[in-house]
Amino acid sequence: MRRRTLILTDSQRAELTALRDHDRRPYLRERAAALLRIAAGESPHAVARHGILKPRAPDTLYDWLDRYAAQGVAGLIQLPRGHRGFSPSPGRRTRDDRAPNT
Repeated sequence: MRRRTLILTDSQRAELTALRDHDRRPYLRERAAALLRIAAGESPHAVARHGILKPRAPDTLYDWLDRYAAQGVAGLIQLPRGHRGFSPSPGRRTRDDRAPNT
């Protein structure tokens, strides 16, 4: 099996460096740092096990590589998770249904 690498342009490297150093989202800083280490010549497996904030499964880093290759930085950003929202039980009044305080 051949070793996965990442070749970055100067602008891509600058973009990942800025994310790693300044983004408010810790998960995105971690992903950018991992990709920069892979671009510097480290194997994704080694980076996954020892090169980032906490050990990750190597498949996780390969997923990050695939998404970055396909979508750029947008592929590294987590999509919002859905939630059920508020659904009152039948017959239960919501705050809006209650009589106003006088």
